[in-house]
Amino acid sequence: MLVSRLSFLLACSTVCTTAGFLFCLENAQAHTQPVGTSHSVQSVGRTGKESKAAHAARVSSRTLRQGGIRTGRDIHKEHDVSKGPSEGKGAGHETVSIQPSLAEEPERVTVTAHLDRARSELQPSTGATVYKFDRKALETIPGGDNVPLNQVLLQAPGVAQDSYGQIHVRGDHNEVQFRLDGVQLPEGLNVFGQALMTRFADSMSLTTGALPSEFGFLQAAVVDITTKNGTTNAGGVASVYGGARDYFFPSLQYGGHKGKWDYFATADFVHDRVGIENTTRSFNAMHDLSNQYHFLGHLRYTADENTRISLIAGVSNAEYQLPNNPGQQKQFSEPSYTGSDLAQKLDGSVDSASLNERQKQITDFAVLALQKEIGTFSLQSSVFTRYSSLRYSPDPLGDLVYNGIAQRAARSIFSTGTQHDVTWHAAKDHTVRFGFQLFVERTVSKTDSTVFGVNGVDDEGNPTFDSAPMKVYDGSGKTGTIYGLYAQDEWTPLRNLTVNYGLRFDGVSEYTSQKQVSPRLNLVWKPWKGAALHAGYSRYFTPPPFEVVSSSALYKFANTSAAAAVMQNSTVRAERDHYFDAGIQQQILPGWRVSFDAYYKLANNLIDEGQFGAPIVLSGFNYRKGQVNGYEVSTSYDRGPLSLYGNFSWSRAIGKDITSAQFNFGQDDLNYISHRWIHLDHDQRWTASAGAAYSFFHRSWHPLRVSATMVYGSGLRADSDIPNGAVVPQYATFNLAAVQTFKNLFGHSFLGNTQLRLDVTNLFDRAYLLRDGSGIGVGAPQYGLRRTILTGLSQSF
Repeated sequence: MLVSRLSFLLACSTVCTTAGFLFCLENAQAHTQPVGTSHSVQSVGRTGKESKAAHAARVSSRTLRQGGIRTGRDIHKEHDVSKGPSEGKGAGHETVSIQPSLAEEPERVTVTAHLDRARSELQPSTGATVYKFDRKALETIPGGDNVPLNQVLLQAPGVAQDSYGQIHVRGDHNEVQFRLDGVQLPEGLNVFGQALMTRFADSMSLTTGALPSEFGFLQAAVVDITTKNGTTNAGGVASVYGGARDYFFPSLQYGGHKGKWDYFATADFVHDRVGIENTTRSFNAMHDLSNQYHFLGHLRYTADENTRISLIAGVSNAEYQLPNNPGQQKQFSEPSYTGSDLAQKLDGSVDSASLNERQKQITDFAVLALQKEIGTFSLQSSVFTRYSSLRYSPDPLGDLVYNGIAQRAARSIFSTGTQHDVTWHAAKDHTVRFGFQLFVERTVSKTDSTVFGVNGVDDEGNPTFDSAPMKVYDGSGKTGTIYGLYAQDEWTPLRNLTVNYGLRFDGVSEYTSQKQVSPRLNLVWKPWKGAALHAGYSRYFTPPPFEVVSSSALYKFANTSAAAAVMQNSTVRAERDHYFDAGIQQQILPGWRVSFDAYYKLANNLIDEGQFGAPIVLSGFNYRKGQVNGYEVSTSYDRGPLSLYGNFSWSRAIGKDITSAQFNFGQDDLNYISHRWIHLDHDQRWTASAGAAYSFFHRSWHPLRVSATMVYGSGLRADSDIPNGAVVPQYATFNLAAVQTFKNLFGHSFLGNTQLRLDVTNLFDRAYLLRDGSGIGVGAPQYGLRRTILTGLSQSF
């Protein structure tokens, strides 16, 4: 009830704030506008014998000259250098919708390219490092729209692969924020898969480095997805994709526009036996069936050329079997109850290869945004909500025998909030931006556990247990808020120099209450043609993700088989960082770019996450001190039908002294780490990716595109005689794809392109480890996917 009331208040405050701001701006504009000036829909009449098609082409041509269409390489890396208000107007995708009219009335043409451009200008990444994936790039990667977003992001520099679909960017754990059309989504509980689908993206960017002040909360990287719309993606596409390991993946997308309305939706169903990484090196995992459902929809209403309202909504529902790890030792077949009825039932009937553990994850979200442009002001105001839940069902007997606890767990988080971003072209050389974000979150955790009670100790001092298990119930709930305000000025003192400076104020009031003022400074200098040098400093404040903070009542499990070795659970605190970044980008030849970046992060209360216990849910904790540093080299070439790219990076991430959630660790590890630096469990020294694509017959009606990608990792950490002191073996995987397109194959105007695709993952069938089951916060071994051959057929209409 409290969250519902807060959500209502947030929505009301958003509406009132936006309405008041627009009212003031409208009045200001009314006093400065000459009489008769209009910013509404353009009305263009046709004269003579000009046809509707020719007229539309003429209008579209005119607007293209005015607005322009951004084009780029398939996959490329660039440093964003924002220009003054009189420059840089060519960015953004052109959106032209034609509203039919009566014969005696002129056609009404609404041109919204400048709205797309204005939205991108609300959050420029001046001085940061931006790696972009356009629509062609997303389709070129093996698997295309069928691969999850984390697999796409592995093609960017500095991105390391981990189990459960996790990625690590520049040595951080999971501090990646996702944005849809510039609106940041609250965090959820997703661990395995992605709630967002690649098919929904028209383009995507990964922004890292010293971020400007409009980016807060999660700052290792910003993934901004520009969604498809019904104007640029009119019509439908139906596809079926599948093959090895019972892989079956049908999908459907459809979009269109009518008058001022624009709509797009996509849905899919995934059934396979590779939902979670295999715990063994075998070709097929034991007990690894998954079923997933996804839906995403986008509805827009363009009131006039300066006003647009959009609604984005999505649903993700996924069910997983947890793979079994055969040959495990039964930890709790203790002599004290060897002759009991329970022991007789357990022994000989429960094998770790035949356990039945399951997990279900649900994510629902919605974003309602208003975009408005009034003279020198542009703004986007939004309200959003997200619900995410996770439910773990144990093997009632097996978990008890092997882990000493069979726990049915349910966790959920409901988040709602508002975001406002304003751009003001204050002067020729100054662009001022300001705004704020507010999240209200409610998290609930419930567990129903079966454990053994301790009834004494043996001659060696080890505990002995009752022959009959006991029940332990635990539950908690908490409501909290995080908020942030920012202001910044993008100043161009010289023609080839851009300075972006600003401040953020962030706060959190959840399990911890903290706040911070954070200065940001970025410089971009273009000393000669084709070159851009950048340097930046950012002060970061990262609240601990609400959903990964543990609130377990440790005393309830005291004197049981699930008792923690350390009875201490200090509150997870916000991370505070000093972040430095510098680099250079040079265009060598037309279509060929090379870049180099170096970064250094000095952290207090560095946040890390790990999996502790049978449910695959991450729990957060702090290192008192942390350091992350590294460098990246990237190159790409795109010319005609050929595209090439290559990235490699070096990184080191270390921490010292665990100061929160100590009950998850053994006392020996805590003592060692308290005064020594150790590698973080996700620290990978070398990471590389590369890709190539060539289109045969690209000017014909039957183009054939062949592509290949490579991902290399030197290995994540594992335990040796010290925590995280070893490294799992290095690996390199190669993937191939061939896509044959037939334009209007069936010769019917209703039907469009027909596409056949063949994808091969892990071409050389190398069995490689992502995790070996050891390391701080690592639950079980995970192997990468073995060779998998998949085929697909899609038909547009």
